[in-house]
Amino acid sequence: MAEHTTSYYAATAHRQDARPPLSGAVRADVCVIGGGFTGVNAALELAQRGVKVMLLEAVKIGFGASGRNGGQIVNGYSRDLDTISARYGEHAGREIGALAREGSEIIRDRVAQYGIQCDLKPGNIFTAFTSPQMRRLARHVKIWNDFGFTDGFELLDKPALRRHVQTERYVGGLIDHYGGHLHPLNLVQGEAAAFESLGGVIYENSPVTALHSGDTARVCTAQGEVSAKTVLVCGNAYLHGVLPELEGRIMPVSTQVLATEPLGEDAATLLPSDMCVEDCNYFLDYFRRTADNRILYGGGTVYGGQDPASVRAKILPLMHKTFPTLKDARVDFAWSGTFALTLTRFPQIGRLAPNVYFSHGDSGHGVTTTHLLARLLAEAVSGDTRRFDIFAGLPYFPFPGGRALRVPLTVVGSWWYRARDRLAV
Repeated sequence: MAEHTTSYYAATAHRQDARPPLSGAVRADVCVIGGGFTGVNAALELAQRGVKVMLLEAVKIGFGASGRNGGQIVNGYSRDLDTISARYGEHAGREIGALAREGSEIIRDRVAQYGIQCDLKPGNIFTAFTSPQMRRLARHVKIWNDFGFTDGFELLDKPALRRHVQTERYVGGLIDHYGGHLHPLNLVQGEAAAFESLGGVIYENSPVTALHSGDTARVCTAQGEVSAKTVLVCGNAYLHGVLPELEGRIMPVSTQVLATEPLGEDAATLLPSDMCVEDCNYFLDYFRRTADNRILYGGGTVYGGQDPASVRAKILPLMHKTFPTLKDARVDFAWSGTFALTLTRFPQIGRLAPNVYFSHGDSGHGVTTTHLLARLLAEAVSGDTRRFDIFAGLPYFPFPGGRALRVPLTVVGSWWYRARDRLAV
C-alpha cells in the first residue's frame, strides 16, 4: 500500500488512520473523488446535511498538496480583487470578492467545532523587498477596503517588521491578522475523521480508473465500483489520465519545502510573533515556525510538476539568504508537492455532466480556496447553485500550445517575472 511522502507533516501527524480500499459494488447518494481539502470538505459539508457520501482516495487522506503545503492561511485568491473585477466584470468581481475571507472562516469553524489539533496560529505577513513592492501592499489594503474589508490589516515599516521577522532583507511588510498558519495534514485528517463521525465512508488506496456519467453515475476502481446519483471530482493535479478533459485545463506545478531541526529559542528569535511569512516576489519564498520550533521554509517552482534533483540544493540557499544564522542548522526533512495551476491563476469549478461536478486549479492559494469551493460544491448538490454558478460561469482559457507545449511556453513567459524579481521592481 502506498503511503505519505517523507515530509515533516507525515512524521508528526496525530492520526495514522488506515482505511481499506474499495472492494465490490456499493451505492451512495454522492461519490467524491479525491481525499484532499476540497474532496474531504465537500464530503463533510454534505454529510452535515444528512447526505450519504462515499469518498475515494487514490493513496491516503492528504497525500497530495493538501498534506504537503506550507500550511499558510492566505486570504483571497492568486489575483487581487480589483483584477478579478476588471477581468470578469463588476458584478462577478463583487460577488467573488465578498467571499475572500470565507475559506479561512471555514477552517477556524472546523477546528473549533470538531476539536481538530492542527497547531492553528493567527496572522500572516507579506514582506516587501523594495519601495515599489511596499506601494503595492498599500494598494492591496486600499483595494480590500473598497470591497468592504476594512479591518485586520497592518502596514509595517522596516523597524516594525523587524519585531516580527529578524532579517535585513525586507524594507517593510503587511500583516493580515485574519490569516494564519497550521499543520495542514493534521487539519485534513481531522476533517476526514469529522466526516466519518457523521456516517461518511472513506476508501483509501482506491485510485479511480473510469467515470461513467448517466442518470446514475458509476465510478470504477481496480477492485470495485460506486454507483451514485452525483459525483464530485476533486483530484486536482493527481487525476493521472482519468479525465483528460480536466487535466488539459490545468498544469501541474511542484513547489519545495524543508524543515530544520528543532531550534528552540533560536526559532522564536527569528520569528518572534510566530506569524507565517511570504514575500512579494512572483516566485516567492514562504516560511514559518512549527509547533516544535523548527523553521519550515519553502519556495521554488517547477512547471510540469517534476521533482528537482535535490530539494535541499534548491531551497537551502534561499533560507540562508533570509536567515544567515541557519547555515549550520541541520535539515531534518525536505520534500516536494504538486499543485494545479490554471492559465488565469484563478480556480475553476463547473460540471462535466448534469450530475458530475469538479473543482480544481487553486493556483497556490489552496488552503483557503479549497474550503470555500468545497462549500459551493455542496451547496450546488443540495440545490442552491447561486454562488456555484458565479464561479462556474467564468470563462475558461486553455494553456497556449496544449498539453504538449504548455510547460515550455509557460517557462518562457515566466522569464519576464523572474527578471522582475531579480530587479526587485
